[in-house]
Amino acid sequence: MRKAIFYAGFLSILATQSVFAVDPAERHEALLGTANDELLADEELKSYQGQKKTVAVHKVDPHAGVYSKSQFPSATQCATCHKEIFDEWKISSHAYASISPMFHKFENIINVLTSGSIQNFCMRCHASAGVTMNEDRVKPMWERPQVSREGITCITCHRINEEFGKVNGERRINPGDIHSPIFGTQDDQILTKVISNKDFYKVASNKNETGMKIHAKAIEFKTLGKSEFCMGCHQVAVYPGIKLEVVWDQYRTSPAHKKGTTCQECHMGKVPGMAGGYRTGPTAVLNGKPINPGRTRHNHVFYGPGYPYSHPGIFPYNPRAQKFKMQDWLKFNYRANWGKKDFESRVQRGLIDPKFPKEWDDLDDRIDARKVVNQNLKDWKRKEHYRHQIIENSADVDGPYFTSDLEAGEDLDFHFVVRNKNPGHNLPSGSLGAQPQLWLNVVVLDPSGKRIWESGHTDSVGDVLDLHSVDVQQGKAKHDDQLFNLQSRFLVTNVKGTDREFYLPVNFDIDQLPHIRQGNAPNTLLNHPAFVRMEQHSLPPLGERKAKYSVPSELMTKPGKYKVAVRFRSRPEPIYFMKFVGATNDMIRTVNEWIGDSHKKAVVIEIKKP
Repeated sequence: MRKAIFYAGFLSILATQSVFAVDPAERHEALLGTANDELLADEELKSYQGQKKTVAVHKVDPHAGVYSKSQFPSATQCATCHKEIFDEWKISSHAYASISPMFHKFENIINVLTSGSIQNFCMRCHASAGVTMNEDRVKPMWERPQVSREGITCITCHRINEEFGKVNGERRINPGDIHSPIFGTQDDQILTKVISNKDFYKVASNKNETGMKIHAKAIEFKTLGKSEFCMGCHQVAVYPGIKLEVVWDQYRTSPAHKKGTTCQECHMGKVPGMAGGYRTGPTAVLNGKPINPGRTRHNHVFYGPGYPYSHPGIFPYNPRAQKFKMQDWLKFNYRANWGKKDFESRVQRGLIDPKFPKEWDDLDDRIDARKVVNQNLKDWKRKEHYRHQIIENSADVDGPYFTSDLEAGEDLDFHFVVRNKNPGHNLPSGSLGAQPQLWLNVVVLDPSGKRIWESGHTDSVGDVLDLHSVDVQQGKAKHDDQLFNLQSRFLVTNVKGTDREFYLPVNFDIDQLPHIRQGNAPNTLLNHPAFVRMEQHSLPPLGERKAKYSVPSELMTKPGKYKVAVRFRSRPEPIYFMKFVGATNDMIRTVNEWIGDSHKKAVVIEIKKP
């Protein structure tokens, strides 16, 4: 066995990605364009509003208005003193949890398919404050208070003072206004000093005082700094016993747990995905005065591989965006360059005549909105940077290793070794209910530069060429028999015959009107719930697997220098699943545009004459 030694590193051909087949994002650009992309008013609004296809209807709590105003402070209130932490959090997947249009599509379809029997199960984690306020799960996002839109917000963690364990997100958030106690990993010695010098810091610790509003007490809650605290939402099972989140189970048997490494060290430390310690920084900044600047600082980006595909006027949270209503943002066509100098100049000169909705007739409004969008897209890039880092630090793609003779007219057999460098959990992990994809895209070019073979490429809508690809099903593309994909799948039992893959843990073959409910037999009898299970393909902590490939001899006819290029690709969910839950074209387009590529490299090999 020989490992290629002619590494070309990051070849210029990889920089342009011309080596690989056309990316799905480019296909969307060609098919939909930018200026003529459909306005989001018709289809994106449906992603955020209450769906009509609902079964469970809940009575609205008459106290919800009081709660929204005083008992559950928004992160925007906390930002006054904790701006650096807020700027980290606002781009995080925690902040995105409730505002995500994909979450609402997912949550709605599973309720519809199960006759409403799952109710607000998903909302417990994704919109914890909203659940605490007893909000109707089908309530439109723009009718919810800000704190409810914020998903896993400040009070979701810092207003909890009990150890709940495995509760599928069912935790109690302590109510109280901005002055009420908060809970953290340290006591209130520093806060006490600040309050004793109120006039110097110009702060108010109760509603009868004037100044910057602060909480009157900080109570130490050590569990907040332990992995056990994360378990409440990162170990989730729906009633049949299907685990949609299995991070805790994986962590408990991992080398990281044995060593005592916590979730926080890798996901809130200095280095994304690695236990490299924490940086230091002030606890707060009060009227320009840093408080306790040498304190250990946890990064509230909460490093992870996810990324947003909402409207960039809505997420990340931007105070300047509050000038416009959420419904108005969904009608702002940022892809058509609204608000940009060149575009608006052409409009003013009469060179183009776009039909703006009445909400965006005003030029100044469009310019102001563009400033918000530009800033938020920069924040998306910041999120992408962290996302790329954690994938690079968590995985390794070694090779290629060649196991056949490098001669013309012979099969070219080789493999890569894909390693999970993460000692804490599988790769991928997290929300397996969305079936995140991590796959290899491998290409072979002949001496003339022609792409003669590829695996891990995508179809016309962006799906890999597996059993769920529409192009494969319709005979427009061949099944990718050599695809290396770490995606986990749901399997359901047919009335007869083998199991089959399905998008969700809901079995229509056995029961045409299924409900999510407690099983009628212990899972221990079958080692999984009856009629449905999950098949994992992920890599265990520090595990590795060979990705084997064989290029047929009929493609290897020319002697000379061949190039073998590889990239490791990732996205939160497959396109067929997005289509199944009713994702809009713009959501799908954004997912394809933001596919993460890491571990890109190419090697040159010499194929000799026989």
